[in-house]
Amino acid sequence: MQRTYISETPQKIGEQVTLSGWVHIRRDHGKLIFLDLRDQSGVIQLVVTPKSPAYEAAQALRPEWVIQVSGTVKERPESMRNEKLETGNVEMNVEELVVLNQAETPPLPLDTEGLDIDEEVRLKYRYLDLRRPRLQRNIRLRSELVQRMRSFLFGQNFTEIETPYFSKTTPEGSRDFVVPSRMYPGQFFALPQSPQQYKQLLMTAGFEKYFQIARCFRDEDLRADRAFEHTQLDLEMSFVEQADVLAVIEAMIITVAEGMGKKIKEKPFPRFTYQEAMEKFGADKFDLRTEEDKQNGVLAFAWVLDFPFFEKTDDGGYTFTHNPFSMPKPEHVESLLKGESIDGIMTQQYDLVCNGFEAGGGSIRAHKPEILKAVFKVMGYTDEKIEEDFGHMLSAFSYGAPPHGGIGMGIDRLAMILAGEQSTREVIAFPQSSSGHTSVMDAPSEITSDQLKELGLQVKKSE
Repeated sequence: MQRTYISETPQKIGEQVTLSGWVHIRRDHGKLIFLDLRDQSGVIQLVVTPKSPAYEAAQALRPEWVIQVSGTVKERPESMRNEKLETGNVEMNVEELVVLNQAETPPLPLDTEGLDIDEEVRLKYRYLDLRRPRLQRNIRLRSELVQRMRSFLFGQNFTEIETPYFSKTTPEGSRDFVVPSRMYPGQFFALPQSPQQYKQLLMTAGFEKYFQIARCFRDEDLRADRAFEHTQLDLEMSFVEQADVLAVIEAMIITVAEGMGKKIKEKPFPRFTYQEAMEKFGADKFDLRTEEDKQNGVLAFAWVLDFPFFEKTDDGGYTFTHNPFSMPKPEHVESLLKGESIDGIMTQQYDLVCNGFEAGGGSIRAHKPEILKAVFKVMGYTDEKIEEDFGHMLSAFSYGAPPHGGIGMGIDRLAMILAGEQSTREVIAFPQSSSGHTSVMDAPSEITSDQLKELGLQVKKSE
């Protein structure tokens, strides 16, 4: 079958072509039947006349039926063109029509934006929901975003490297999702909250510029821009200072966003210390856009720098504010090693914000064992606990780890911002619902008693 995509039809005027797709709309105008046919590239109007051999078959068609049609592409009269469609200047006279598959009436309307439909219904039938032109655009925009990021980084001599999903529980600010092991009863893997430790080990291994499009898993409370699993651009560089990392990320964002036709409010990106951001905006995530900027889809990026390393816990101890693997600012290294003036220690942490959202966060990392050990000492870890949880990192750093730093950038949030959406669920093919259920698959679900037995587990109902 020599198939033509609908988007190609304006260049095929006068030619015989074959199209395949879904019936978007069917309209009867007296004896003439008009069909809007949809494929991944666009929509075109089909015309079926009573003299066409396809007329009888066309009378039976309903929305969402899958069909193949052959006929001649012709230019539409000036007065009948549809300027809203890229194919609005052409139509096809259908001469042959084959029904490839019939469709039941969809349980939700597909000719609207879908934002007013109950979320649970949309996600239960996500494979239908995704047929909406808006969601088709969003998913393709996300794909273009990732492709452009990859292209930029390959051009900067980065190497894409995958890291494991099955790992060890780590203190990164959220609860871990854990996976029981059949081969090791009573023991569990943890799904990674980020590839943090692995990417630092890759720096130690001599891969000086690493990135991956990483899946990350965090058992945390859900909201419009946060889910149990997310995708991030994870990136790390060796022999760099903070300014070097910011320069690479800023250049990438500008290249990618402007390449996608977006306008950036201010270049280079404005920079605020954490203290300045809190004093000026009352938060470390803020929106620099005017109302006119918002209406025009402008992107307002900014950096937030100089975060406190530690914050007090409810029991009077300390925990990290962002990441325990960060490096303190040079003037605060001695205080950290001595365990003094904890409240005043600042870290080389940086966040990238855009339009009121945190788009990414990273830091210059600790690359010496004594610094990492000092961080966990401040947090109250014993020598035995530090060795048990992070002995592999301390050992690696003892073999000549280079200075390094990097960032993790949320693909879901960036795609959401670029698409002008209000929820990351609008740019994810099969997201979890706001109540934490996986779309279509009805997960989480119970497992059988045989599976529990094989894993050496018992389920105790909570009171």
